[in-house]
Amino acid sequence: MPPRATATRPVGTVTRGTTNPNRLRRMDRWIAAVHGAELRRAADPVAVDLGYGAAPWTAVELLHRLRTVAPHARVVGVEIDPARVAAARPYARAGLDFRHGGFEVPVSRPPLLIRAANVLRQYDEDEVAAVWRRLCARLAPASASASGHSRGGLLVEGTCDEIGRRHVWVALGPEGPRTVTFATRLGSLDRPSDLAERLPKALIHRNVPGEPVHAFLRDFDRAWAAAAPYASYGARQRWMRAVRDLTADWPVTDGPVRWRQGEVTVRWEALAPRA
Repeated sequence: MPPRATATRPVGTVTRGTTNPNRLRRMDRWIAAVHGAELRRAADPVAVDLGYGAAPWTAVELLHRLRTVAPHARVVGVEIDPARVAAARPYARAGLDFRHGGFEVPVSRPPLLIRAANVLRQYDEDEVAAVWRRLCARLAPASASASGHSRGGLLVEGTCDEIGRRHVWVALGPEGPRTVTFATRLGSLDRPSDLAERLPKALIHRNVPGEPVHAFLRDFDRAWAAAAPYASYGARQRWMRAVRDLTADWPVTDGPVRWRQGEVTVRWEALAPRA
């Protein structure tokens, strides 16, 4: 289990801190598309970039991308390494702050978004559930008001390659996991199962026969092979045809608008590890 927080010690351990500009653009664009309405409805929408790494680029970019859909959004970058916080603070400005902390998420109000990219990769699989529960408990709760029903905050936790071409993430609400999204630069893809190396920690060791995520990637590869005639129209058309075929057997939650971006989102229950 991760260490408990104390007055001087945040929860978690220091990551490698690897980061690059635009590394998380696919995740950010998805968040803006699917969670933008929740952010717009809030009077003071707070988003947390948890474990932003050795440089503050991902937090800076998250603020820019969220403000395209929610002009009043604020971003707080949270890092467990105090030296990284000190290095990031010159980049702070209105709507962007940096704080020392970890999984306890040291912000003054429950955030509407926590993005934790490439953070749990170094943890053991049996630690993930406890971290998820801790972070989900920090999210803004679901609520109903005159302006409509809110599903509450969103935790987006996943893994990508060093330049953001391939990415897989789990989206969780206050109640727990909701969906898994696979996203890729289609021109870099030989087959969908290439994304297996970027599965988040909760799934990466489950890509073996008998596990749902293995069956999903197997079926995705078969659909991709069957869609080979569409390759003459480009990788995007082939991907869209393969995903459309997947919907016959798998609970895909999005549609062609997202598929065109090289994405597909599936309900968590369909891919969750077997007990």
